[in-house]
Amino acid sequence: MRPIRTKAGLFGAALITVLPLALPLAAASPSVAASTKVRESGVASPTVEEQRLAEAVPQEILRRSGFDRPAERFAHGLTRIGSYHAAERYAAHAGRELWRRAVDRVQGRGPAGGDLSRDDDRPLYWARLAMTKALRTWQPDFPLSGARRAALIDALERGSRGQDSINLPGGKHVLRVVVTGFDPFQLDGDIRRSNPSGAAALALDGTTVRTASGRLARVETAVFPVRWADFARGTVERTLLPHFRGPRRVDLFTTISQGRPGRFDLERTNGAWRGGAADNAREGQPELAPIPRGVPTVRPQPQWTSTTLPYEKIIAAGTGPFPVHDNTSVTEIPAGGDKPVQRPNGPTPGSTARAGGGGDYLSNEIAYRATLLRDAVRLNVPGGHVHTPVLEFGPGNTDPATGTVTDPVFVRNRTAITGQIRSILVAALSGARGGTS
Repeated sequence: MRPIRTKAGLFGAALITVLPLALPLAAASPSVAASTKVRESGVASPTVEEQRLAEAVPQEILRRSGFDRPAERFAHGLTRIGSYHAAERYAAHAGRELWRRAVDRVQGRGPAGGDLSRDDDRPLYWARLAMTKALRTWQPDFPLSGARRAALIDALERGSRGQDSINLPGGKHVLRVVVTGFDPFQLDGDIRRSNPSGAAALALDGTTVRTASGRLARVETAVFPVRWADFARGTVERTLLPHFRGPRRVDLFTTISQGRPGRFDLERTNGAWRGGAADNAREGQPELAPIPRGVPTVRPQPQWTSTTLPYEKIIAAGTGPFPVHDNTSVTEIPAGGDKPVQRPNGPTPGSTARAGGGGDYLSNEIAYRATLLRDAVRLNVPGGHVHTPVLEFGPGNTDPATGTVTDPVFVRNRTAITGQIRSILVAALSGARGGTS
């Protein structure tokens, strides 16, 4: 994600993939420790994100999508849980069921669940928060420490993001692709915001695309939170590493996020610097992206990583209505210097990162982490980051104070962006060799 100021406000977001990993990571979601104050009883106050649920727009989105019902059922079900182990199973199952419900809705399976457009990513986001809030404030009849409650929330979060259900096929005949998206973000500016990368992840999960050569490729997806603390604790590496090595490793991966108005950008270079702009928890500070212990990485930590996506082929393919750009710009502190300098053609030798092509927000960071992990495990496949156009409302509906939660232009743009992402994947796969088994 990159914070970009447009007529509709600040935007930016990104993408990548899933599965558990034996890392020395705390079981809790980073947001639990960073964004809540846990009382001695183990009950925690709602997070900043969860507090936004009380506003009219989230309630309307949940009601008009039918996603108010899963959260209500989950909260009611908690009253019947009599042990921690039962709670573990319940939270993990409920998370995966919410993800599957969201994927099915977007892909046209089952009832639409309301009059909101099927391809909307926002019902999943707000329903997840309603469920984590219920779990965070739940007072069971048995003792529940803050650490154990945090582990339950983490299981629900991972399941409801598709992070623990990626299932890449074996064999040599089908190419394996992982794509990731982000939650909506910068909701204090406009709480109606959707994230086209998250919508695309729901639309593409479990689907098959055919390459120009006729080969089939299976696409598996996940979404990530817009929270610095989760990234510092290793959520990206924990999700991706199982698919970056082993017999079913990916043949192509891409992280995706929302970027500039009216265009796609293929980010050539990613920087190690996080600018610290406020995330969905209203937190952030400028610093070098911290790599968690136990994760395969490159030492010393590099300032820059590069895409291996076939950007020239993607640009030449004519993938859809939006222009696709090869973005080679970065911001660096040159070797021996002390002030940031913008470079239109990539970093200079020995420089210190201050922004990758994708900026210095979480989209740049997910791209940096994914490609750094790729290099650490010596994964030789196409991989990198794609920024989508900003998803904008139609004329007359840009003021969050007076506008509606959706309109035909908003829906049409989201559908077009998802369709072009699919075409970009097909073009990118023209350079994938495959052949692992």
